[in-house]
Amino acid sequence: MACKTAGLDGLTLHGLCRSFKSLTEWLEIPAGVVAQLMGHKPSATAEKHYTVRPLDLLRVHHERIEAWILEQGDVQFDATASGGVLRVVA
Repeated sequence: MACKTAGLDGLTLHGLCRSFKSLTEWLEIPAGVVAQLMGHKPSATAEKHYTVRPLDLLRVHHERIEAWILEQGDVQFDATASGGVLRVVA
């Protein structure tokens, strides 16, 4: 209902996931990191048994992705501003 109200007919969660995965290619984020950020289980032996990614490492990559998306959308973002308040970005 929210998508329809916003005039975004046809937008799906699966479509957003696909877009997220595709956009991370521009930043050359490792595929395993992207999969983990998307909530996928490790599929390769190395991913299952040898690769350990602490939450802080995932955060670093996620912040790079977020900053790039905001930059591409020409959205000014101040990471030092006080959080917890919703605001309209136009």
